[in-house]
Amino acid sequence: MMMFAVLLSGCGQEGLSALKPMGEGAELQLRIILISLAIMLFVLIIVSVIYVYVLMKFRRKDESIPKQVEGSSTLEMIWTVVPIILLIILAVPTITTTVELAKAKEAKKEEEINVTANLYWWEFEYPEAGVVTGQELVIPVGKRVGINLTSKDVIHSFWVPALSGKTDTNPGLDNEMWLHANEPGTYYGKCAELCGPSHALMDFKVIALEQEEYDQWLADMKAKQDENGEKLVADNTNLTTGEEVYVESCLSCHGGGKVAPSLTNFGDREWLAGYLENNEDNLKEWIRDPQEKKQGALMPGFNEGQISNEELDALVDFLYEQKID
Repeated sequence: MMMFAVLLSGCGQEGLSALKPMGEGAELQLRIILISLAIMLFVLIIVSVIYVYVLMKFRRKDESIPKQVEGSSTLEMIWTVVPIILLIILAVPTITTTVELAKAKEAKKEEEINVTANLYWWEFEYPEAGVVTGQELVIPVGKRVGINLTSKDVIHSFWVPALSGKTDTNPGLDNEMWLHANEPGTYYGKCAELCGPSHALMDFKVIALEQEEYDQWLADMKAKQDENGEKLVADNTNLTTGEEVYVESCLSCHGGGKVAPSLTNFGDREWLAGYLENNEDNLKEWIRDPQEKKQGALMPGFNEGQISNEELDALVDFLYEQKID
């Protein structure tokens, strides 16, 4: 069993481990894990030593019945007081860490992002900038970012192991937390609450940028959203074929980023549907039959009677033009 556990410890995905903290929140939680582990190992070693000592010293030597003894005030004090002391040692840092992780309101004064869980994708809204995106949460490095959490359907759980712990997203209720990244990079997130047949595929990314890059990203996203709004939502007769297909079949859900993920920067994304490699073949298969790729997804499929192969090619070209880089 131990060898099997060692082998399993080599599995995993870079940027998806609570044991490799890359943010302040994850570091605080790892400290509690290590303290708990140290206390458990201490108890295990002491008990094991006593067990072996008693086993050897008082092993049966003959057929005689040993002297019967009962009651020891000293021993009773020891096994009552020692656990209390160990619990206090664990309780103090646990309480202080819990209080620190609860300081979401203070973090929101610096930066605030609204997160809404959906079957089976994540919506990220930047209220001050007026930007809405999906599947990729962008945050500034070195700053506590206040996160407001809710759900549109069932209970989900927001978890970025390398940056912080799990917080549930409940329909009709608001939870809050904060995220912090020590350095630029990409960190992977999961839904940690069984929410349906595609629960395991409800992945997302957190991209940490330096403050200057983050500000530029927000400005570019806002400009691109406004540009698409003016061109596609308005009555414009000069649309390309791909734009026409998008307006007719996609805009009502994807346009505002509230019903389905915003596609403003779709061409920049590495993933499609949260977990597939973002390439033309996967995208076409996804548009034709989303249920085949992500069972229970609310997006409808479009057969050749609805979108011809030529129109699908044009739509795919248009979607990959949606970039801000």
